[in-house]
Amino acid sequence: MTILSIVLQSLLILYYAFSGGAKIAGAKYWVDIFKNLDIPQWFRVVTGIVQLVGSAALIIGYWYDWMIAWAGIWLGITMLLACLAHLRVKDPINKTAPAIVFAVLIIILTAINSDGLII
Repeated sequence: MTILSIVLQSLLILYYAFSGGAKIAGAKYWVDIFKNLDIPQWFRVVTGIVQLVGSAALIIGYWYDWMIAWAGIWLGITMLLACLAHLRVKDPINKTAPAIVFAVLIIILTAINSDGLII
């Protein structure tokens, strides 16, 4: 595991743990985003659970390298769907950028650890 991978993995664990927790808790920020995206609020909770599971999988990845790539695919799909949701409602780039940035970061982490996809 490279230093870049560990740093990126740690950053993404923090982001997805806090983001997922905030979605489940019903933070106003996320409630408003899901309203703007015209997505039901129950799906916000599901998304939060998906992110917490992904974050936990990234934590497990410290001990089992192969888990990082699978967690990356799990979270990458989530972020690509977030990008599509923003595009669907024609959000400006400043509202879409966080989803794009985290999609790119998780794709990079998955690519760095892609040897873990071969079982």
